[in-house]
Amino acid sequence: MPPANLSAPTSRLHGLDHLRALAIIMVFMFHYNHGDFPLWLGKFSLFGWTGVDLFFVLSGYLIATQLFKSISKGHGFSIRDFYIRRFFRIVPLYTLALTIYFLVPAFSQRYGPSPLWKYLTFTQNFGLHPDLYPSFTHAWSLAVEEQFYLVFPLIVAGLFYFKIFRKGIWLIATLFVATFLFRYIAWTQYYWPLENANIENDFWVTKIYYTTHTRLDGLLVGIAIATLFAYRQNFITRINKYANLIFFIGLIALMGCYYLCLDRVGFYASVYGFSSISLAYGLIVMAAILPSCFLYKIKSRITSGIALLSYAMYLIHKGTTELCNKFFTKHDWDNDSMWMLLASLGVTICCALVLRYVVEKPFLKLRDRLLAKHSTPSAE
Repeated sequence: MPPANLSAPTSRLHGLDHLRALAIIMVFMFHYNHGDFPLWLGKFSLFGWTGVDLFFVLSGYLIATQLFKSISKGHGFSIRDFYIRRFFRIVPLYTLALTIYFLVPAFSQRYGPSPLWKYLTFTQNFGLHPDLYPSFTHAWSLAVEEQFYLVFPLIVAGLFYFKIFRKGIWLIATLFVATFLFRYIAWTQYYWPLENANIENDFWVTKIYYTTHTRLDGLLVGIAIATLFAYRQNFITRINKYANLIFFIGLIALMGCYYLCLDRVGFYASVYGFSSISLAYGLIVMAAILPSCFLYKIKSRITSGIALLSYAMYLIHKGTTELCNKFFTKHDWDNDSMWMLLASLGVTICCALVLRYVVEKPFLKLRDRLLAKHSTPSAE
């Protein structure tokens, strides 16, 4: 029999640590563009862009679980406390990374980042042109998440206030379909005519890939998973014994997504790909949370450590890779060598470790002290 409380695990979920570590390594490999990979590594890195979608599913699940935990006990939740937690978790390290990208030219790529005001308002994902502002473009996904953090608790509070909270699953389904339709409209009304006209542009990323309303799939899937664990305990108990099967179904679905998205800017990948990838990762995440899954049972200090460093790594990895390439090529390192790749990854991890203990942990402790009088400190 599974544990009695599958809906609200109190200990650290090792399965999610494995997936968070995988997500950041995928993103790192995708953005690493200073050399030719071996064939197997090159194929892995080409699909690395989906690491962001895995992050979205994980974020949707973790944030929704944080809110649902209190609501399911009939206590409601504090929007103020939620925003305080998110502020101290996200903003201090983000502000430091932003300062480095803007003030250290060697950390940037070519022309530098977008206008500062967009980063300060977390709106850099709208109208983002990577050819004009190639530096720190990967922060677009953080903007999507911050917008989600701003709006989601207000929606939950509204559903809770009007006593229709348990019907919120229909809202999730509606938004999921709407996200799919937004991409279809963007493709058929804008990108497809431009592509046929053979016009050089980066419309695909600015109107389909970066924008919030076209990239909600992963977050919504994560929220749906959290809803099942919080309010469908009997269902979760029944499927627990099939956890490994669910994982492998998700893995097979993800392999199918790989072939669906070989042409990443094509019609099928743009319209169907993001939703399919989010659902596949959703199955994998759901399996990893179930106690009978092998991912749940495996403990690894390596993946747990990388998971803790994943946010810092995500913020700085492009800059540290750029610095490593500039430094080591001056010392006659081969640009295509595996040593260059490993050095870039090692430096990124080391820098993230410093940021973890110098910036992240002190601010998280400050956060917990501020909340101590009003609520129980939450997990990161």
